[in-house]
Amino acid sequence: MAETIAFQLPLRAPAPPPLLPHFHLHPHAHSPPRLFSPTSLLSSSHPTPTSTSRTPRLGRPHDPTRRSTTGEQAWNLPPSLSLPARRALQSLLSAPNHTSPRDILSSLPPSDLPAVLTALASRAHPTVALAALHAARDLHGDHLLHLPRLLPTAIRVLARAGRLADASALLAAAPEPDASAYTSLLSALSRATRYHDALALFRRMVARGVQPALVTYNVVLHAYSKTAVPWKDVLTLVDAMKEHKVPLDRYTYNSLISCCRRSALHKEASKVFDEMKAAGFEPDKVTFNSLLDVYGKARMHDEAIALLREMERGGCPPSVVSYNSLISSYVKNGLLEEAGELKEEMEGKGIEPDVITYTTLISGLDRAGKVDAAIGTYDEMLRSGCRPNLCTFNALIKLHGVRGKFPEMMVVFDDLRSAGFVPDVVTWNTLLAVFGQNGLDTEVSGVFKEMKKSGYVPERDTYVSLISSYSRCGLFDQAMVIYKRMIEAGIHPDISTYNAVLSALARGGRWEQAEKLFAEMETLGCRPDELSYSSLLHAYANAKKLDKMKALSEDIYAEKVESHHGLVKTLVLVNSKVQVDEFPG
Repeated sequence: MAETIAFQLPLRAPAPPPLLPHFHLHPHAHSPPRLFSPTSLLSSSHPTPTSTSRTPRLGRPHDPTRRSTTGEQAWNLPPSLSLPARRALQSLLSAPNHTSPRDILSSLPPSDLPAVLTALASRAHPTVALAALHAARDLHGDHLLHLPRLLPTAIRVLARAGRLADASALLAAAPEPDASAYTSLLSALSRATRYHDALALFRRMVARGVQPALVTYNVVLHAYSKTAVPWKDVLTLVDAMKEHKVPLDRYTYNSLISCCRRSALHKEASKVFDEMKAAGFEPDKVTFNSLLDVYGKARMHDEAIALLREMERGGCPPSVVSYNSLISSYVKNGLLEEAGELKEEMEGKGIEPDVITYTTLISGLDRAGKVDAAIGTYDEMLRSGCRPNLCTFNALIKLHGVRGKFPEMMVVFDDLRSAGFVPDVVTWNTLLAVFGQNGLDTEVSGVFKEMKKSGYVPERDTYVSLISSYSRCGLFDQAMVIYKRMIEAGIHPDISTYNAVLSALARGGRWEQAEKLFAEMETLGCRPDELSYSSLLHAYANAKKLDKMKALSEDIYAEKVESHHGLVKTLVLVNSKVQVDEFPG
């Protein structure tokens, strides 16, 4: 893995407008629709939305708690602050524009600076906090970084102001940063979804002999859960916690269960769940919802329903999040009728479906080819007063795009921007997949270029979309180049990555590389699933490796391969194809 990855902060979309129009799904609802070109996505007639939130200026604070009085209570100052700190804080928030923060802080003892900066940052005054930090450094120099609590506080101030590069530079300049300083930057990087940067920083922290605290480990585990780190690496981290006598808490156990999600490690998740209860921690909604998600991804629907009932009996009633997790698992497995029944069940219990519920159903109906039903669900969503979010628009873009209806797709894209949203990485990945499925390699390259122009750095899903897109276009070498770039970027492959690469190798009949990839999966503890074995069968078939097909077929029929029942049908289809190729006519 690369030592550091220069991730940029993603664009953030402002909140949708107060009144949302009924968005158009058909091109005749608009003036003549725009046809797609790789550059048209950024040259839409709609301007790129910008945030309207304003940060308070010195001397003109927009604090809703402010009263007409000039007393301390007007600002609800923390009672733990010393008198000089309270006066400095009040002066910073109330100072006229011509008053310099340097003048205000000149009489403040340096030991009180962390408390003042923390109060400013925690009260949503990042601009004032940043100005105070610069003034303090001008007054006292960088020796301030030696003060207890000052360095982590300064890092948090910079991070809240969106200055992660400055926060990283500040930590690098510090002589002997402690665990709290590292943890502050780790948390900031994690909140910005820069998980690979966070993990690289953690490795530097450990290499320099700084002992992580519990909160540090928990931040790293959260990053692990988002980056599909192999389970053996997760266990290594837990062993390090135990070795250094760092006790696991409820957040730790919940994060461990979340680490099992991507690879559907239901046995491991169940074991963590049992250990958590044995350690005296009562599962909360986060615990149950994470385990529900693992069961859903593992297609263990009966166990998921049983867990839902356990939540009810245990006084932890399921929420819309719980039901959404189950609905998602049913939809992904094509069980749309059961998903609809779950939606009716939650409504019967007074739990209103939210935008995630509707968007999940729209996506599932789309995959099942039920376009009219998908659009009908979207109309129901609007009638219920539920606002579409960016995921909804992305689903609709995919709905039209995979069918080659690019004018309709661009109408939805315009509606997305009219609603105040900015295309995100999923929007770009969807467009990559859409054009890849239609064999439009020029458009694939064009979208990828526009994505990078917009400031997005490729993530795992982007690489998977590119691999699949180039594969469908018959550009197998290009697909493998993309996979190599992903590995060089320090991004761990997960099951979806491996399946995308295996599918590309299968199309090209590259069975030897497919076998090597299977060996790599086993080494990294990523279990091949039904799709993985199916791709391997197709690779053998396309390469006319009948002996290899026969050996794998025997394992499938002998039930030595997991998910063997679903593979039997694939095996029959592949055998039929080989026979037709061998004996045409």
